[in-house]
Amino acid sequence: MRQYELVAVLNSEEDQFKAGKQAIADLLAQYKAIDVKEEDMGDKPLAYPIKKKTRAHYMLYRMSLEPASIVGLERAIKLSPSILQHLVVKIEK
Repeated sequence: MRQYELVAVLNSEEDQFKAGKQAIADLLAQYKAIDVKEEDMGDKPLAYPIKKKTRAHYMLYRMSLEPASIVGLERAIKLSPSILQHLVVKIEK
């Protein structure tokens, strides 16, 4: 297991934000992420529009995950319509 961070940019509208947050939780459970820590970074203006949105809600997740699961997780996140952008990075120790 390796440590990873996931930053997700979600739609700032309340119902779509909850749908995006639930989608990420479901995907992390599906790909067997453990020690998941969630941090709400708040609603912020975007530097440039993404899918015609000028504001978004940022979420930070820290987790342990098998390296082989990362490709599938990122593919599933890209296909989720409620997640505007994401970035997954490995935490170096």
